[in-house]
Amino acid sequence: MNAEIIGVGSELLLGQIANTNAQYLSKQLAEIGINVYYHTVVGDNANRLKDAIHTAQKRANLIIFTGGLGPTKDDLTKEAISQLLGKPLVTDEEALQSIELYFKKVKRVMTPNNKKQALVMEGSTILRNDYGMAPGMAIKVEEIEYMLFPGPPKELYPMYENYAKEYLLNKLEVKERIESRVLRFFGIGESQLETEIEDLLENQTNPTIAPLAGDGEVTLRLTAKHADSNIAQQMIDEVEQVIRQRVGPYFYGYNQTSLQEELMSALISKGKTIASAESLTGGLFSERLTSLSGAGAVLKGSIVCYHNEIKQHTLGVSSDTLHNYGAVSTQCAKEMAEQIRVKCSSDVGISFTGVAGPKVQEGKEVGTVFVGISVAGRETTVHHLQLTGSRQAIRQRTVRYGCHYLLKALNEEN
Repeated sequence: MNAEIIGVGSELLLGQIANTNAQYLSKQLAEIGINVYYHTVVGDNANRLKDAIHTAQKRANLIIFTGGLGPTKDDLTKEAISQLLGKPLVTDEEALQSIELYFKKVKRVMTPNNKKQALVMEGSTILRNDYGMAPGMAIKVEEIEYMLFPGPPKELYPMYENYAKEYLLNKLEVKERIESRVLRFFGIGESQLETEIEDLLENQTNPTIAPLAGDGEVTLRLTAKHADSNIAQQMIDEVEQVIRQRVGPYFYGYNQTSLQEELMSALISKGKTIASAESLTGGLFSERLTSLSGAGAVLKGSIVCYHNEIKQHTLGVSSDTLHNYGAVSTQCAKEMAEQIRVKCSSDVGISFTGVAGPKVQEGKEVGTVFVGISVAGRETTVHHLQLTGSRQAIRQRTVRYGCHYLLKALNEEN
């Protein structure tokens, strides 16, 4: 199947909401082997919607609509499609009973226009709405499949997963297993990563390799198709092995994990505790850790030492270091990491100091960052970074680099 997704709603065109439904559906369809070649967005206008459908009919055999199934006059998706396809709208009694029951439950008067939400195209397969009122529907007309979903993601996502996915799988002529795996990398740019695996990208067939850069890191999505899911996984294993032979030092995890989650897992598995001394990051590192379940087992404490007075009198950085080298220096980062480890009686101490901007500090350019790592029984290391971007971006990237360096240090241990 080749699909086109048509989002209906003027709020999408006005930028009032993002079209996350198209993103979600594209990802889900790719996993079952359906190609999505076009995304279209149309306002609440029946004529323009029909024009969009005429265009989609020429280039897709699966057309999916999101939005416009509600009770108001501008909810016109199914009315326009039913007219175009010559399929009259009829009341789905199960949906109507569900709507009536909802209004009784909340003790509100049901207005007549709410009955509109129970209308479906005659002869369509009903996709139940377990989290809202308007059901979805699917119907095939002249070799084209049409699917209609409600707009709210909280209704659309479970409707697809619970009902629409099975419908589509039954329609697919070739029922291959689609297996995917996401490899996550940090510390390497998208262009450099693609250069390292350029021949694999150029010659890919099955499995496929899809690079994606975002949020300061790079991911590779490996997807294999085979009737046997075990063989598909083996195919992915083979490609992953080749990729990691080339860029393995930058790899840190799979699928939906994050640097802080992997760091947390490493600390727990090695039975180590950590404490942080934060200047430019202002507590962002410890906030990221404490947002994860299990942080209490590894995080001993944190000091936000933004001012030099706190670095010296609370944390214990020597006055000579601050006077001779400044707060934004290798020497200060080293002492900060060592002092916080000792003061909190932790196995690991990490420090962050630098210039987030917008002004030069101590003669150091904006983006100058030092990350110190002190591990009991090992020599303290300091990593010097020169970052770019906004003040907030520098702070966020500093924390990611801290997680990255610390994770590498922990993984190097026996």
